[in-house]
Amino acid sequence: MAMDVIDYEIFGNEMQYVEIELDPGEAAIGEAGAMMMMQDGINMDTVFGDGAAQQGGLFGKLLGAGKRLLTGESLFTTIFHNEGVGKRRVAFAAPYPGKIIAVNLAELGGTLLCQKDSFLCAARGVSLGIAFQQKLGAGLFGGEGFIMQKLDGDGMAFVHAGGTLAVKDLAPGEVLRVDTGCVVAFQPSVDFDIQYVGKIKSALFGGEGLFFATLRGPGRVWLQSLPLSRLANRIVMAAPAAGGRSREEGSLLGGFGNLLDGDD
Repeated sequence: MAMDVIDYEIFGNEMQYVEIELDPGEAAIGEAGAMMMMQDGINMDTVFGDGAAQQGGLFGKLLGAGKRLLTGESLFTTIFHNEGVGKRRVAFAAPYPGKIIAVNLAELGGTLLCQKDSFLCAARGVSLGIAFQQKLGAGLFGGEGFIMQKLDGDGMAFVHAGGTLAVKDLAPGEVLRVDTGCVVAFQPSVDFDIQYVGKIKSALFGGEGLFFATLRGPGRVWLQSLPLSRLANRIVMAAPAAGGRSREEGSLLGGFGNLLDGDD
């Protein structure tokens, strides 16, 4: 499938959205539920599986859907096609606080590996696949990094990073150790593995988990300071209704204050 060349603009600071401008006949694909707004003249079509595989018949659709199911994503993607006579815009919003990363796949050699929940949208023609980590350590203990999404093509793709974004260009042989949930994306040239913390005391009481990811250059990696799993855990811990414990931060009334403001 031919790759659409799209123009875009990213808005916002902590809660960003990307607005994509489509010429007549151009289209973008988006993660299910990511659309924020679109102008009149854009037709929206929800497709089964990978939008880039629709020319492959039923088998291609089933294969694309199977890939997405393995990564834990919805079985469906949405295609936004400009059926008008002039330029039209469609916007996609980030799902939680962080930064939207605009990636030109052509400049990265045509492939990007990213966390399974980080893909937001892309130009039509970008293929959404999967990449299994081949090493035993990554496969058994990688957690969030075991099954990665693979974006193939030579167009623009947009992924989301939670919190603050860090971009690192690793030299050949340079190693970076990272919490597994903080890895957003990396080039295929980067060697990804999982390493044991090494000290029992650190593993049991350090609060960082038993394993961390090792990224070995050459290549570029994108990191996030706030993984979705970490954010969700903190919310659950702070929610009394979900079994968490309220700390009454900043309240002089303590638990009695919850009775007054309707929390209990």
